[in-house]
Amino acid sequence: MPITKSSLNLKKISLIRNPCEFPYFCWFFSIRSKTTLTQYESDAPIPDQIFKSAAQMGSYKSGDSTFYSLIENYANSCDFRTLFQVFDRMKRERRVFIEKNFIVVFRAYGKAHLPEKAIELFGRMVDEFQCRRTVRSFNSVLNVVIQEGLFHRALEFYDCVVGGKTGISSNVLSFNLIIKAMCKLGLVDRAIEVFREMPAQKCEPDVFTYCTLMDGLCKEDRIDEAVLLLDDMQIEGCFPSSVTFNVLINGLCKKGDMARVTKLVDNMFLKGCVPNEVTYNTIINGLCLKGKLDKAVSLLERMVASKCVPNDVTYGTLINGLVKQGRSVDGVCLLSSLEERGHHGNEYVYSALVSGLFKEGKSEEAMGLWKKMVEKGCQPNVVVYSALTDGLCREGKLDEAKEILCEMVNKGCTPNAFTYSSLIKGFFKAGNSQKAIQLWKEMAKNNRMPNEICYSVLIKGLCEDGKLREALMVWTHMLGHGLRPDVVAYSSMIHGLCNAGSVELGLRLFNEMLCQESDSQPDVVTYNILLRALCKQNSISRAIDLLNSMLDQGCDPDLVTCNIFLSTLSEKLNPPQDGREFLDELVVRLHKRQRIVGAAKIIEVMLQKFLPPKASTWERVIPELCKPKKVRAIIDRCWNSLFF
Repeated sequence: MPITKSSLNLKKISLIRNPCEFPYFCWFFSIRSKTTLTQYESDAPIPDQIFKSAAQMGSYKSGDSTFYSLIENYANSCDFRTLFQVFDRMKRERRVFIEKNFIVVFRAYGKAHLPEKAIELFGRMVDEFQCRRTVRSFNSVLNVVIQEGLFHRALEFYDCVVGGKTGISSNVLSFNLIIKAMCKLGLVDRAIEVFREMPAQKCEPDVFTYCTLMDGLCKEDRIDEAVLLLDDMQIEGCFPSSVTFNVLINGLCKKGDMARVTKLVDNMFLKGCVPNEVTYNTIINGLCLKGKLDKAVSLLERMVASKCVPNDVTYGTLINGLVKQGRSVDGVCLLSSLEERGHHGNEYVYSALVSGLFKEGKSEEAMGLWKKMVEKGCQPNVVVYSALTDGLCREGKLDEAKEILCEMVNKGCTPNAFTYSSLIKGFFKAGNSQKAIQLWKEMAKNNRMPNEICYSVLIKGLCEDGKLREALMVWTHMLGHGLRPDVVAYSSMIHGLCNAGSVELGLRLFNEMLCQESDSQPDVVTYNILLRALCKQNSISRAIDLLNSMLDQGCDPDLVTCNIFLSTLSEKLNPPQDGREFLDELVVRLHKRQRIVGAAKIIEVMLQKFLPPKASTWERVIPELCKPKKVRAIIDRCWNSLFF
């Protein structure tokens, strides 16, 4: 362990045979041993003799250094009550306060998550403690506020101090902190203005300034500007670091522009910056997002060859990518090869693989992996247990899933909402609604508060089972607990009402849905439920109106929507229609709303149904699909396949 100042002090203390020979230690340990509130409220009984050892120096008095040590000790332990008792005594004895005393306290306030206390103390420094403030104490408080995530408050504090009569001018750290706050708030243009003002304030931006601004630009999807900033910093003589390149690589990977990532990595090597674990992990994640898993595995091998040690993030990203592509078996093979190299998978890797194997119908392999994990001493957590429970429910093995739940509870692992939701969904799917309701009651009995997901699963199951009355009771109970229904809950209730013949009530609930937040807005499933119900009632004109509303809300029709109207037009109209004119008109409407992808999907449905679009419709859609930007995107994808 490295020797620090505090560890040296402890060594000195341990060498003292009789602490009472030194009054300071005797007093310090006696104070720390007192725990009652009244004892803390009294002034610290500091013996005068402990201050007589220090020499008189200028305005400083004998014993000042001891006070400073006490301030640091109490600040490090966040004992603010005793700390301010020391401050009060220093004021009574007219001792000198130095800025370092306050910086130590500001850091302690940051550790204790008390940013407002830090701002308050900063304001008292001059008038109450006669201590001159500089940019050092200002930056310390500003950092505490920003670390707490109070970015608006940080801007207010900055403007108050720098724009006031404090005499404090910003330095590079001040600018870096305020640019960070602005970027976190999405005020990137303001951050750029502050950045441009730095040279006028005789402050040259450093590598941290550029990195912070680049990160803000990337998060606002202004990656081109961030890349141009890389050129600017090199022109200004500020050399980029690995962190600088990692910020840009991360932005480009999220955008899926892997061709530019390749060029940036080449530039990185030219500038003498060696890719680190973050660089490799970011690119591997980008490749996984693009579905280029084989390239990602090859990059892992290159990473190892470069003597860059992969970590849990590396393996987790790769295995999760393989699982998402339906290649869980390859993920298991990768895990085995990693374990041969001495790396062990964590609970999240195992949960992803177990869940993936079950979803691919490989239940035996999933159970084998579970047993292997337990044998290797990897203690399952709630994520792994939930994945196993969900998988067994998917296979219809509900008794085994219930046993896993009991084992989970017996081992002190608290089931979460996903665990219970999987079992409840499984019982409903098996047609055993009574056991699903019983499990719900058991969850409430064990003080496991259900969330929106649990309520949605229960409401959906009850509606599908024809228990509309019970579903309405659960709905009321959900609202009574202040929980907001999501799109699944709304759609399930609308489906239940429509199946019971209460289409008007379903439409009323749909209108309520339109007033909710984004995660509760109707989706294509909701619209299809209502469209089918209206067409079933021969309310074709109302169904057409709802379809127009669907298009206005930005929701594109799918194959189910098309089939609903094709069936209605062929069965309900006299004479019957094949639906070609209807679908052709739907393509035109989508095109007018600049929803080219949606229009292309309807054309695909028409071709599958042997209903070719009109020539005029082709003329509308084809040029849109072949616009230069779209062609350029296809070319970029080709370049990506060449480079990666």
